[in-house]
Amino acid sequence: MTSAGLAAHTMRLNALVIDARQKGRRALLTARGELVHGGTDTLGDALAALPPGITTIELDLAGVSFLDTTGLTCLDLLNEYVGQHDVRVTTHGWQGQPRRVLELVGLDATDPLRTGGAGSADLPVRTASAVARERAEQLDMLRLEIAQLRHALDSRPVIDQARGVLMAAHGCTPDQAWEILREASQHSNTKLHRIAAAVTASATPDGPPPPEPLRRALRTAAAHHAP
Repeated sequence: MTSAGLAAHTMRLNALVIDARQKGRRALLTARGELVHGGTDTLGDALAALPPGITTIELDLAGVSFLDTTGLTCLDLLNEYVGQHDVRVTTHGWQGQPRRVLELVGLDATDPLRTGGAGSADLPVRTASAVARERAEQLDMLRLEIAQLRHALDSRPVIDQARGVLMAAHGCTPDQAWEILREASQHSNTKLHRIAAAVTASATPDGPPPPEPLRRALRTAAAHHAP
C-alpha cells in the first residue's frame, strides 16, 4: 500500500518507469523498463520527490529488462545521494542482461552499490582512482561490444537476403551461401554486409551488378562451396 506520506511517483523517460511507496522511514522504489540514456534523470526525479525523514531506500530492479553503459551512471547518482543525504541505499533484483553487464564491469551483481563507485567515501583516494580508471576502460569495452551487436543486428536482414539469392543462383545450402559470402569478403577485403547489400541489390529488377572485384571474389567462393 502506498503511504499517505508519499504519493505514488511514476515517470516515463526512455522506457524507464519508477514507482515509489513509503513504509515508515523506508522508501521502496520499483523500476521497470530499460535503464538507458535518460534513466539517471528519471531516477533523480524520483529521489527528489522523496519526503524528508527517509533513512533507507530500497531499489527493486527486477523489472529492468535492459541496461547499457549510460544506464550505469545511475549507480553514481545513488552513491552521490548517499553522501548528500546520509541515507542507506540498497539495490536488488538484478537479473538477465542487466546482471551480466554488472558482472562484466566487475560490480557486485547482488547489490553493486556495495562495491563502491569511483568517488565512494569508503575507498582510499588512490584505490578510488584505480577503480575509476578500470571502470572507464570496462565501460569503453562494453560500449564497443554493444555497438558491434547493434550493427550485427542491423546487418542481419540484408545478409539473410543475400544468402537466399546465392541459394537460388547456385542451388546451395544456407551454410554454403554463408561461406560464399564470408570467403568473398576475405578475398576482396570488403565488409561482409557490403557484399551482401551488393548481392541483394543485383537481384532486384534492373538492379546494378556487383563491381567486378566482388563478382570475381563471389565466383571464386562459389566454385569452392557451391555443389
